[in-house]
Amino acid sequence: MAITHLLLDIEGTTCPVSFVAEELFPYARAALPDYLARHGEEADVAALVTAVDADWQANRHPEAQALRHGHAVTDAQPMAERVVPYLQWLIDHDIKLTALKDLQGRIWAHGYGDGSITAPLFTDVAEALRRWHQQGLVLAVYSSGSVPAQQLLYRHSRDGDLSPLFSHWFDTRVGAKQEVSSYTAIAAAMQVRPEQVLFISDVLGELEAAHRAGMAVVLSDRPGNPNRDSGPFERISDYSQLHPAHGPQ
Repeated sequence: MAITHLLLDIEGTTCPVSFVAEELFPYARAALPDYLARHGEEADVAALVTAVDADWQANRHPEAQALRHGHAVTDAQPMAERVVPYLQWLIDHDIKLTALKDLQGRIWAHGYGDGSITAPLFTDVAEALRRWHQQGLVLAVYSSGSVPAQQLLYRHSRDGDLSPLFSHWFDTRVGAKQEVSSYTAIAAAMQVRPEQVLFISDVLGELEAAHRAGMAVVLSDRPGNPNRDSGPFERISDYSQLHPAHGPQ
């Protein structure tokens, strides 16, 4: 069955891992205390803070529990203030809590807006995205970062605003990235058969899940990525080599 839809990961696929780890995460980590002090009582932010606190209470990791007891968390503190150490711990351990991803996206919006952040894509990405779009392929994103954060990244890339090239955006609200059901749900949301979708990611576990769901898959082999086994799947490092209807050339 012909490929009609491309589903793309971001980190390590279209954008260097270093940008997320060395720029976006530290920016959000440093900004969290002030952001929550300013916005913590707003209804939508307060709901996210409540979700974070509930996760902290349920998290049995010894470090998370020690952090909670070590900061003498009490009801006297505003909740938005008392969850900051846990949020920063989650960032330091790259734990993909959905509420954290939402908060990070809100913070990054300020950085993108004032020019403090500009997203660097791999040099072949912008041309490939435009070419695939012109060929009539439907482009979609599936990343652990929140949908607003995904859109900000492509809207504020060093290659200009690429967000209009994408028709669909998915984050972990659709499901975990290594669960087969997530890819089945994505195909259903795009109203296509999984066999019509090509998924590109740098993580073998994600490719295996997508493949089991019926999608075609390709491992993204980019500078700075861990040297991962590609398993039975094709490996590609330059999207000028990728012709979705036929696979890597």
